[in-house]
Amino acid sequence: MSNRLTKEDSPYLQQHKDNPVDWYPWCDEAFSKAKKENKGIFISIGYSSCHWCHVMEHEVFENEAIAKYLNEYFVSIKVDKEERPDIDKHYQEVHQLLNRRAGGWPTSIFSTPQNKPFYAATYIPPEPQEKMMGFMQLIEIIAPKIAENDEKLFQNADEIETFLQPDKRPTEAKTLQLSIIDTFMKQAGNNYEESYGGFSVTPKFPHVSTLNALLNIALIDDNRDAEKMVRHTLEKMQLGGMYDLVEGGFCRYSTDDKWLVPHFEKMTYDNGLLIELYTKASLQLDDNRFLITAKESADFMLSTMAEDNLFYSASDADTEGEEGKYFVYNLDEVSKLLSENGYDAKQINEINRVLSITADGNFEGHSIIQLTVDQRPEWFSHVMGLLHTIRQNRLYPFIDKKVQVSWNAMMIASLFTLADIDKSYLTKATAHLDTLLETMFIDGKLYHSTLIYKEPKVEAFLEDYAYLGRALTKAYESTFNEHYLLIAQQLANTALTNFYEEGRWYFSKGEFVTEADIGDSSYPGSVGVVADLLLTLGSLIDPKYRHFAFKTLEYYSVKLSKTPIYFPYFLDQAHRYIKEDRIVKGKKEKLAEGSAQLAAVSYPFTKRYATNESEDFLICGLNSCFANTDDVNKINALIKDIG
Repeated sequence: MSNRLTKEDSPYLQQHKDNPVDWYPWCDEAFSKAKKENKGIFISIGYSSCHWCHVMEHEVFENEAIAKYLNEYFVSIKVDKEERPDIDKHYQEVHQLLNRRAGGWPTSIFSTPQNKPFYAATYIPPEPQEKMMGFMQLIEIIAPKIAENDEKLFQNADEIETFLQPDKRPTEAKTLQLSIIDTFMKQAGNNYEESYGGFSVTPKFPHVSTLNALLNIALIDDNRDAEKMVRHTLEKMQLGGMYDLVEGGFCRYSTDDKWLVPHFEKMTYDNGLLIELYTKASLQLDDNRFLITAKESADFMLSTMAEDNLFYSASDADTEGEEGKYFVYNLDEVSKLLSENGYDAKQINEINRVLSITADGNFEGHSIIQLTVDQRPEWFSHVMGLLHTIRQNRLYPFIDKKVQVSWNAMMIASLFTLADIDKSYLTKATAHLDTLLETMFIDGKLYHSTLIYKEPKVEAFLEDYAYLGRALTKAYESTFNEHYLLIAQQLANTALTNFYEEGRWYFSKGEFVTEADIGDSSYPGSVGVVADLLLTLGSLIDPKYRHFAFKTLEYYSVKLSKTPIYFPYFLDQAHRYIKEDRIVKGKKEKLAEGSAQLAAVSYPFTKRYATNESEDFLICGLNSCFANTDDVNKINALIKDIG
């Protein structure tokens, strides 16, 4: 028998609708029941493509004995973190406070009947494991304490609630100077992993914001150390494993230090950010391999992870309950396929060697495809096509067809970046942006997420305003359609009204008042992205937006100055503020024709603005223009001369 989740749109909640646990969605009814019946509240937060969420569902939430006890003594609430990031953010802060370390998913929270949290964990096994308490053991301890109104438990919950109040305004600010770049370089260098690139050992995430900040430092300062870290990391990631050589697209992270064994879920935000970075790196580091990777990933997202010009949120790590089953290969099946397609024994052995396909495998007896050479061999494209035919006979992982504004905006921005080099992506980028606006920006109100073809219900958070605003400014610089720039300005004004307070930014101000992040986790924190948007609008529309960007940088300056490595996207905006934008002005037809040359300008903080005030290109700073030329190929040198 289905529970209450059967009426919910969220794919994650739908995954739990047949659990014996009597789940509630996040709703007043659940909290009223807990108070009325004096029951503890159990809140479980996850997302549809989360491997350990699936494990906990199978082991704990499908366990009849555990479900029976939960249903009798608790009110259980299931939350999709992608649908309600404000709820998730609040409870991640609870986990950090209670455990002195970052949380993750699934997130498991126990609260009093008044919904004051007192216990937080991530995955909890059904029975005790090593130093982990079992779920059944835990709820059998908590339930009597709630029923007996245990004084210490309720006192702890009250104290925790007090600690969760937002901090007061910092008492000091620090003047941001270029020395912060030296601090960042030192910290990045200390974290850098020399063998395979990246900034950790295991698990290894792509850290796109760090790489992007380093690339900009390399360009501005001709910094060879920064360039080396970027180039080496991008080269190693694209060899395969975390990058899917067969179909394109990046998985979320690597579980080893070689980028070989991924967590197989593919997220829209990862691919949007990495496509943009690889495209930019292909131009600035003069490496066409990076452009190929960007295009392959974009084509995968457009063909597999989109429908009617809207991008889905994610595809699962698991197929039929087995992680990575869709993606891996066996030596015999590959050798047989190659033989059937005309390859001789010597060629087959060489192909298997180059692609890391062995009898024993490199992942649970199977082989993940990864190149053992830096350059793709002549046979590469044909063999990848053959390997794809093997996958076509397999069940594709579950796809979460939720549409999220911020994640769609990341992908759209990457398509506009690609369109500078390959015009075939311009129509696709524009169509996706127009559809997103039509679907999620209704009667002047922006929404956060919806299931495809459903009406959106959850209103937007700061990250949605920031990322969509940034995508709109990218759209303007590709199309020079002022409509996009005006909407970006409208979104910035609404964000300033709803989420800004004297330099400080809030992620949400509705049911949960949560602070916006300046740090970068799965993707850049919304404070850095909104600062990016404000600086762009300050250069293209009105200097007042630059003032708000400055106040933002000032508010968070002490944190940023001490440990800029934790805030690379925000650090990049501080660098940009200090160095200032350059604006290339010209007739929109000429700017559009010269998009590839303008994208290749080595000064990273260069913007484009359409004007009819001159037949030439004008190269300008914030307050005046300092050069002009009728040759787009001379613009890079003119900007370099200014320094």
